[in-house]
Amino acid sequence: MQKIDFKGKTAIVTGGSQGIGAGICRKLASNGADVFVNYYKNKKKAELIVSEIREKFGVKARAVYANVASSKDVTDMFLYIDKEVDGVDVLVNNAGVETVNHVLDMTEEEWDKVMDINLKGPWLCSKQASMRMNKKDGGVIVNISSIHDIVPRKGLAHYCSSKAGLKMLSKCMSLELVDKNIRVASISPGAIFTDMNREEIKNIGVEKFKKWIPSGNIGEVEDVANAVLFLASDMASYVHGADLYIDGGYMNNTIQYDPRPKRKDK
Repeated sequence: MQKIDFKGKTAIVTGGSQGIGAGICRKLASNGADVFVNYYKNKKKAELIVSEIREKFGVKARAVYANVASSKDVTDMFLYIDKEVDGVDVLVNNAGVETVNHVLDMTEEEWDKVMDINLKGPWLCSKQASMRMNKKDGGVIVNISSIHDIVPRKGLAHYCSSKAGLKMLSKCMSLELVDKNIRVASISPGAIFTDMNREEIKNIGVEKFKKWIPSGNIGEVEDVANAVLFLASDMASYVHGADLYIDGGYMNNTIQYDPRPKRKDK
């Protein structure tokens, strides 16, 4: 069996300070990759992940600030990375945000925030990463989407739309970057236990979720990180523009939880 080895390669993970992003950072580092952990608001958490990675896996790691929705921030982040390493091999666009609101009550600001972080951010980061990958032998871009890039849900019109856009962005970038030896793919997680949503899942009811998910269990961060490891590796060299759903079959189930607050007509 072919071994997955990222020694000598550099990876950047946006939103890497916690949750799925942190798990991806650990997984890539455990297989030898040097990792840049992007953060926006929580520098302390990012630095803790960096310290853990350095001590446990003996690779190079740095915490790098950027609001991925800001062109200036993203450019500055990659200019900093240029000073630290010679090129980029893997970009994981993981940073994302979700709010819940009725489509009629949603503000323009709320819509724009979700779209800017979830869709514009991956585009901005991919542009910068691709220019660096093009100077090397190519690279891999993995976009972290959601089952809601295809499964609609009440209260999440902006979020679902942003993830549907990210899915199509992945496919278009795959077509345009393949001649530069840059592969692009996306991963769409379903219900995954993270620090941020663990309490929410418990409040809704773990057993309810298990009934909704055909496999009968809620996913773990490790499930998503393993998928990233595969897609970013040479073992997936023939995978271009694909969407990998990590959801225990959840997207195939028509029973859905409605997170939308009850609305009174105004």
